[in-house]
Amino acid sequence: MVSLICTLRHHTDEVTCCAFSPSLLATSSGDKTLRVYTTADFSELPFSPLRGHGYGVHCCCFSSCGSFLLSCSTDGSVIVWSAETGEVKATLEHPGRSPLRVCALAPDSSLLLAGACDGTAALWDFRSKTLRRCATVSEASVVACCFSPCAQMFVTGCTRGDLKLWDAYTSLLHAEKDAHDLGVTCCCFAAQFIVNGCCVEFRLASCGQDSQLKIWIVSQREGAACTMKLLQTLTSQTAPVLSCAFSSDGEWVVSGSVDKSVAVYDASLGTVLQTLKQHDRYVTTVALSPTFPWIATGSMDRSVNVWRIGDEDDSTAAESKETQCQGRKLPGHSGLLLTDWSEDDVQTWLRDEGLVELVSVFKANNIDGPELSQLNKETAAELGIESVGLRGRLLRRIEALKAEQNGSEAPDEFLCPITRELMKDPVIAADGYSYERESIESWIRGKNKTSPMTNLPLQTTLLTPNRSLKMAITRWKSNQELRVAQHLITKAD
Repeated sequence: MVSLICTLRHHTDEVTCCAFSPSLLATSSGDKTLRVYTTADFSELPFSPLRGHGYGVHCCCFSSCGSFLLSCSTDGSVIVWSAETGEVKATLEHPGRSPLRVCALAPDSSLLLAGACDGTAALWDFRSKTLRRCATVSEASVVACCFSPCAQMFVTGCTRGDLKLWDAYTSLLHAEKDAHDLGVTCCCFAAQFIVNGCCVEFRLASCGQDSQLKIWIVSQREGAACTMKLLQTLTSQTAPVLSCAFSSDGEWVVSGSVDKSVAVYDASLGTVLQTLKQHDRYVTTVALSPTFPWIATGSMDRSVNVWRIGDEDDSTAAESKETQCQGRKLPGHSGLLLTDWSEDDVQTWLRDEGLVELVSVFKANNIDGPELSQLNKETAAELGIESVGLRGRLLRRIEALKAEQNGSEAPDEFLCPITRELMKDPVIAADGYSYERESIESWIRGKNKTSPMTNLPLQTTLLTPNRSLKMAITRWKSNQELRVAQHLITKAD
C-alpha cells in the first residue's frame, strides 16, 4: 500500500522537518540549511540549499498557495523565502531573541506563529510582517503549534505536556493539562471540519514523549466555551512519538517515532494500516503532500525517505521512480571522499552547483577530486578564471563541500551543539555540555542565560576549557589528514 520510492541524502546533520507545497518538498536540518526539491522527480532545485540561519533550523512550512517557504531556528529568527527563487523576502526576529522551535502559518496566510524556548509565542501579521503580539503561553518550551482550518484559533504544545487552545488575539480558550506525560512533541489539525447547527468540530492530532498519538475533537459552540474531547489514543509505537500529520483528505494520520518506525493509521478507526521501517535512527518528522500520494519522513540518520501511497499495481512505477531519484545524487553524497572523485565527478558537481561555465576549463586541465581539494585563489587564476566574482563563488563552494564532508564524518560529540560544526576550542558550560567557545559566548551575550540543550537557567556563565576533548578532536583531524595523504600516495603509485 505504501512503498519507498526515493531516499534523499543531502543534509549533513539530522533532518528536523519536512513540508510539502502543491509542487515542492522542503526539508530542514541541524546543518543550518533548507533543501528544496520538485515533486515532479524529487531533484533538488538550482537555488537549493538555502542558507541564512546562524544555527540549526528546527521547522519549516509552506504557505497554502505554495508561494512562500518559512523556517525558524535556534538563532531566534523566522525567515520568509520565495519558493520560486529562494530569495529571502523577510527576516522576523523574536522580540527576546529566544530560540524558536516551531512555526506555523495560518491557512489563509493572515498570521504567522512561532513558539520559543522561553515559553512565549510570537504572532505576526504575515502580510505586513509586523509583530502583533508576543505572549507567554507556557512555563516550558513551546515545541508544537498549529492553526485551525478556519484560521481563527491555534494550539500550542509544550515540553511540560500541556496543550492549549487560543484565539487569534492570544486569549486562552481551553487548556488540556498533561495531555502527554513528559511533554508534547507535535500537533496538527485535519483540514476537514463538521458544522452542526451553531457548533463547529475540528479533529486535532497530538503526540508526545509518552509514546502515544492522540486524536481529539475540538468543539467551538457559539456563545459557549471551547472544549477538547479525547477521541482515540493510538499506541502502536514503542518509544516517544516525535511527529504526526493528517493526509489532505483526513482519512489517514501518520506518525514518526524514536523506535525508528513510521506508523500509518486509519484516522477514523484508529487501526494501523502499515508500519514503515527504513530509517536507521529516530524518525523526527513526517509530512504528506496536499496534491500527490507522497509521504516524506526525515530522521536523525540525516536522510529523507519519500514514499508513494498506492496499490500494489503501482509497484512498477514506484520502482522506476526510485531509480530516477537515486540516480540524481551528487557525487559528494555517494559515499566517496572528495579525493576519490574522478574528473567526471568534478564536472557533474560543477553543473549541480550552477558553475556550468567552468566545466570546459576543468575538463581541459584534467581537474579531478585531489586537484579540486587543493584549489586556491592563485591556482584558480592560473586556470584562467579571470572573473573575481566567479572565482570567489567557486572557492566558497569548494570550502562548503570540504566542510560538508568533514562534518558528516566527524563523531557527533566533536560537533558544537549550537552550530553543529567541528569544535576548535571546546569549553564546558554550567549545564555540563561542551560547546565551541565563540558560539556559547555569543549565546550568552545575546541575553540567553539558559542552557542551549536543556533550556534551564545557567547557574554561572563561567566556561571551563575541555582539554581532553580538544586533544581527541586534534587526534581525529590528524588521522583524517593522514588517511587522505596515504590515499594520494597510493593513487600516485
